[in-house]
Amino acid sequence: MSGEKTEQPTPQKLKKAKREGQIGRSQDIGAWFGMLAASVMLPRTLESAMGHAEEIVKQFPDVIADPQPAQALALLKEAGMGTVWAVLPLSLTMMVVGIAAAGAQGGIRVATKLFIPKFNRLNPWPGLKRMLGPQALWEGTKALVKTGVLAGVLYATTKDVFPALMSAGQLPLPALFGTVVDAALNLIRAASVAGIAMAAADYFVVRRRTNKQLRMTKEEVKQEYKNSEGDPLIKAQIRARQMAMARNRQMADVPTADVVMVNPTHVAVALRYEPQKGAPRVVAKGQGPLATKIRELAGEHRVPMVEDKPLARALYGGVEVGSEIPAEFFGAVARVLAFVMSLKAKGSAAGLHRNPHSESEAA
Repeated sequence: MSGEKTEQPTPQKLKKAKREGQIGRSQDIGAWFGMLAASVMLPRTLESAMGHAEEIVKQFPDVIADPQPAQALALLKEAGMGTVWAVLPLSLTMMVVGIAAAGAQGGIRVATKLFIPKFNRLNPWPGLKRMLGPQALWEGTKALVKTGVLAGVLYATTKDVFPALMSAGQLPLPALFGTVVDAALNLIRAASVAGIAMAAADYFVVRRRTNKQLRMTKEEVKQEYKNSEGDPLIKAQIRARQMAMARNRQMADVPTADVVMVNPTHVAVALRYEPQKGAPRVVAKGQGPLATKIRELAGEHRVPMVEDKPLARALYGGVEVGSEIPAEFFGAVARVLAFVMSLKAKGSAAGLHRNPHSESEAA
């Protein structure tokens, strides 16, 4: 059926979809990569924060001994700045990872069209279709798989930590803290790797669903081609008008020609020679009906016509209208012009003449 969307989206359709924010991407990819990056940066962040906290704590006795508001505010400001500098690398890393993940899934573009209010978005039916359709089934399956995988990762990561915690009384506090931190970081990293794998699967499903939604009917593809490239019928009409205008310009220049070379009936080439402008120039040419029209105009305006089959064919095929003749034709055309000048001197230039200098009489 012509209404079935069987065609892949065209580049124009994909570009429009990007502008409107209709891009197949998974939000989980950025989140899980961000979590993985955080697990790498977190030890340094904690180390830096603990170092700043230690420096602040060392200043407490001085503040307590001399509780001046200015000194307390300075200490509070130092604590705040220390926290910002400790957390800044982690925040920047997660921001860069989020931007990179979004860019890798189709670029970063602010879809301003989504901010324009549309009353059809208040229609509950599309939302119900999403809740009860294949998309809802995939989202439910994804949630169950995600829960099961994370539960398995949690068990595999922490099963060896509990014996250490059970015997915590025998460990010094720094060692116990290090064990807990290492276990937490391993859990985050393992969960992130598993989450990235699930997010990759989600990305391909979402991408496939989006591409399916963007598919086009054959008629839509044809219409878009017409809009972007132009209707072939209209383009043909424009070309026809342009050719007609060019022919009319040629016909207007025929009466100004000095000579018309003919073949004698198939080809006609009108030449005009103005010494101050250079070599002789082709002002009109044609074959078939157009050649007939050129000969008729030449006869009406008493422009000499000279029959020279090889020269007429060569000029027709080798020189464009409005161009000067190439150097290889100078001699032959000069002889024709000299012949025409001699006819004009005798008062018998009008009409059709045979070139006495023609090298061949062959058709």
